[in-house]
Formats: sequence, C-alpha cells, structure tokens
Amino acid sequence: MKAALVARARERGFDVAGITRPDAVPEAKARLERFLADGAHGDMTWLETTAERRGSPLALWPDVRSVIMLGMNYGPDEDPRDILSSRDRAAISVYAKGDDYHDLIKARLKEIARWLVANAGGDVKVFVDTAAVMEKPLAAKAGLGWQGKHTNLVSRQFGSWLFLGAIFTTLDLPADDEVGDSCGSCRACLDACPTAAFPAPYRLDARRCISYLTIEHKGPIPRELRPALGNRIYGCDDCLAACPWNKFAQAGREAKLAARDVLRAPQLAELSRLDDAQFRALFSKTSIKRTGRDRFIRNVLYAIGNSGDVTLAPETARLLDDPSPLVRGAAVWSLSRLRTREALATMKRDDEDGLVRDEWDAALS
Repeated sequence: MKAALVARARERGFDVAGITRPDAVPEAKARLERFLADGAHGDMTWLETTAERRGSPLALWPDVRSVIMLGMNYGPDEDPRDILSSRDRAAISVYAKGDDYHDLIKARLKEIARWLVANAGGDVKVFVDTAAVMEKPLAAKAGLGWQGKHTNLVSRQFGSWLFLGAIFTTLDLPADDEVGDSCGSCRACLDACPTAAFPAPYRLDARRCISYLTIEHKGPIPRELRPALGNRIYGCDDCLAACPWNKFAQAGREAKLAARDVLRAPQLAELSRLDDAQFRALFSKTSIKRTGRDRFIRNVLYAIGNSGDVTLAPETARLLDDPSPLVRGAAVWSLSRLRTREALATMKRDDEDGLVRDEWDAALS
C-alpha cells in the first residue's frame, strides 16, 4: 500500500513523498515558543493564536496515526538573482510567478486522499501551508530533506525548491527514515541575506526578512530596511538560490507553476500604474493577489526609490495623491531618493494621515 501510495503521488505531479509519525518532532513546540517569545514573528499574530495546535499534529487532530508529506518541485529555469541588477524591473519570488500553489496542491492532495480512503480505508485530512501544521520539520522527519540553516527544507535532489503538502490519516503506515543535515560548515544562505534576517544558523527573525516585509507586513516597511529591498517587490529568493545543493536542482515539471512571461521581469513603471481592478486582473489565480493592491504598490514604490532612475519620478509623484495612506507614504520616501530636498519641498502635501506626515518630516529633515 505504501509503494502504491507513493506511485499515485508521483502520477499526480508530486516529486517526493514520505511518511512520518505524528509525534516525530517533539522539539517543534519548544522551538515555536522561543520564536514567538522573541517576537520574531512580527505582526503574524495568527502564529500565536494557533501555537497550541501548531506544536503537534496530535494537538490538531488527536486521531492521526500517520503523516504523509509530499513535495512538488518548482525549481526555476533561470537564476532568480539575475534580475536584481535590472533596477527598473521588478523581482518577484519564483514561487509567485505562476498559478497559486495553494489551490493546485490542495486539489491534488484531495485526489490522493480520496484514493487512499477508497483503497485502504481510514479517515484523512489534507493541509497546504495555511493550516496550523509545521510542514518543514515534518517533511524532514519523513525523509524529504533537512531544514537548512535558512530554516527552509533542502533536498539532495531538488535543492531548496519544494512546495510541501500534508495528508493526515488514521491509518498506521510504515514511517520513513529522516535525512541527516548536510549543511556542514557552509553558510552561503546566511551570508546571502540582504537584511541579515538570521540571528544564528537555523533561526530566522521574520521582522527583517524581505519575504515577510513585502508580503505579510501590513504597514510601512522600516526605513532602515528599505534600501536593502532593492527591486524585490514580492518575496525574496536570495537564501534559497545561494544554497550549493541547488546544483542538483532541476526546473519544475508542473506547467501551472511555471513563471508567466508577464511576471518574469515586469517594468516598475507599468506596475506602479495599476489600480485595484487592474491589479486583480493581472494577478488573477496567483499568490500575489492575496496581498492586495495597496501593499503591492507600496513595494513597487520602494523599488522605484532604490532604482536611482530619476525618469521614474513622475510615476511616483502621481501617487502622492493616491487614496491609500500606505501608498502615499511610500511615494514620499521614493521621491526623496529621486529628487533633491528642495525639489521635494515644493511637492509637499498637508496629509491628514499621521504616518504620511511622518514620512514627509523624515524626507525633508
């Protein structure tokens, strides 16, 4: 049955599969508690509210007896760092350039789960990323790879490019052996981080992570971190791409996860012109749509400010009157990087929003 299950998973597009016990990661709860106690989760309050359930699969579902972990390769067909030198273009994380993986993987997991019940019985539950499940440590225990110093899963076969999904079942299935840590003395991922988001190997401070800042963080990004964003407007792949194990990686085979041509290297100027309807249309069925237009344009404006391209200043100036205070504040900072203080002073608005006023004060001080 286990061999048939793995074969079925491969037929449905998963590249690796493994099984572990629900109590295989007893240290996960303490690690999560330390992460939360340090405040390293930033304003991701949902991590606090789900901490008890997240600590163990058994806390989430007491009847679970086996956890089936599956991985789908989404390896890029180019180095995602190459675009960082094209300052007038937007760098979007590899995972977000195609269809939303949540929808695709959950549908595939449900198919496999239904097949399992039909052929072996038992009850099942499926999870993809948004549930209170610690996918990475479970995947490591199931033999899919190991958690690298960047805290992400690393596979000998697929490097750092695996989407993860979980099937909880009441069936008692034979568990796989975990894979040993093969990072050695390497610290390439840690050294590659533009914002020094790793206080130590195997520890992440999300408050300094560009992926968190550009996707999860709802307010203005701290001023001291904005220059390090470069042209990254949605996520960051630097620590993943730096991993030497990627030399064994290969481009993903799932067409729906492949990068859309329009998202490979979009122009910052064009993105800055998107209104809400245009934003929703462009990013339909992608993970980016979840962030919303205002947060997205905030990121685009920071990238324009980092571009050093004064020809983009008119695009930024137009957004000084945007309905969103978040966008207006980002526009002020962006212009402060492209215009002299004297020129900026002539453009100053009296804004009712306190955060925007703070941006003007900082820009003109």
